[in-house]
Amino acid sequence: MYAGAIRNKITANHAVLAWCLTLLGIAVTFRAWKHIFDIAWDDPEYQHVFLVPFVAIFLAWVRRGRLPFIRVSGTVLGPLLAGIGWAAGSWGYNHQTQILFHSGAVLVVIGCIVSAVGKQALFRFIPVAIVLFLMVPMPQRVRTAVADPLQEWTASIAGYLLGIMGVNTQVSGSLLTINDRPVFIEEACNGMRMVFPLLLIAYGFAFGLPLRASVRILLVLLSPAVALLCNVMRVLPIIWLQGQGPSGQTWGERLHEHSGWIMVPLAFLVLLGCIRVLKWATIPVYRYPLASQSA
Repeated sequence: MYAGAIRNKITANHAVLAWCLTLLGIAVTFRAWKHIFDIAWDDPEYQHVFLVPFVAIFLAWVRRGRLPFIRVSGTVLGPLLAGIGWAAGSWGYNHQTQILFHSGAVLVVIGCIVSAVGKQALFRFIPVAIVLFLMVPMPQRVRTAVADPLQEWTASIAGYLLGIMGVNTQVSGSLLTINDRPVFIEEACNGMRMVFPLLLIAYGFAFGLPLRASVRILLVLLSPAVALLCNVMRVLPIIWLQGQGPSGQTWGERLHEHSGWIMVPLAFLVLLGCIRVLKWATIPVYRYPLASQSA
């Protein structure tokens, strides 16, 4: 039995086969992957797609220690997943259902990998498989349903904070009026752009550390609130500048253009702060003590 387990361990040959099947899966679903890339390249609202491979690689890297304990078995699950993905992608393409078209391509690639390394690898690396589906662009109607209230909340909070700072501000929906100058919050900063990058950061942070399941769920659920907080911090100076006249509007547009990705490391610091608060409240955070915590 022990000898059989040794023979079924993942080897370099399995890794090479997984890469070859992955490339094959991408090739046969190339139309869907190209469509995902074109959407992300042309629309800043979807540029978080380019972060997904880096988060997936990071999550796979921190789990590399599990590889020696994985047996290659249940590879038949791979073709089954690939077949389901192919059917879903074909149906989505033929019926103009974009989310199925894209999700099917992701599932085909996952199925190709499982065909090489087996079901145990899938279960051990399930966070990596899940994060790959964040490459699927959200349908516009769903984004609008989320973005509209998010923009109004951002406008309300920003207006309240500007009022505390002594800036005469009136708020109506997503419209702020500063010095009799209207500033639409979607023009200053679309809050939706921050949600998915920060969701990725929260997900990678939560599953990149040996945290308890409850803490991981809490961090992922907090990511929209963290996105809102970071977005408000970004929006405040932009709104104030755009309310100062033509020159201020120019500087506001420049700040808007270059400040988006700065919020990503800020969100990481906020998440670290959440962990510190939980530890300060003596709430168990880690599944087991870290070496840095030992005496």
